[in-house]
Amino acid sequence: MKLSDRLEAAFNAQITLEFQASLVYRQLAIELELMDLPGMAAWLRHQADEEIVHANKFIDHVADRDNHPVIGAITAPSVAVGSVLDAFRAALAHEERVSESIRNLYRTAEAEGDLDSRPLLNWFLEEQVEEEATVKEIVGRVVMIDDDGPGLLRLDEELGLRPTSTTEAKA
Repeated sequence: MKLSDRLEAAFNAQITLEFQASLVYRQLAIELELMDLPGMAAWLRHQADEEIVHANKFIDHVADRDNHPVIGAITAPSVAVGSVLDAFRAALAHEERVSESIRNLYRTAEAEGDLDSRPLLNWFLEEQVEEEATVKEIVGRVVMIDDDGPGLLRLDEELGLRPTSTTEAKA
């Protein structure tokens, strides 16, 4: 079943937001790399790649429904990072923005009577709960560590152990 024009536009806006999220994470990774925290930078790069996987899921859904996926205008991320805590708070704020956007997309699909989008959107709703919880935990740990060098290095090492995948993986 083809998406309505309104729903197609909403999905395309989400596709754009997912690519923007990838760039935010990529910039945060750059910032932490410059702080000599390669593990945290690698974790953030992985997040950036995961956002592209998410965009691809939305692209596939729109295309599979005989609609036209379109990536909208994306502005360069403006993230002010003076500390590790700043970086992860910025990541959390962006995850919260993405979560709200997905909830709005779900509401739009419901208003349009589009049952076929439910499985995908339900998956994303669950994914966003997990994403926010993970970043909140990291923020909490960074707050607990404060500016303790050995603590930051231990967290850096731990986050660097995260398994990686490519942007073409089906998450």
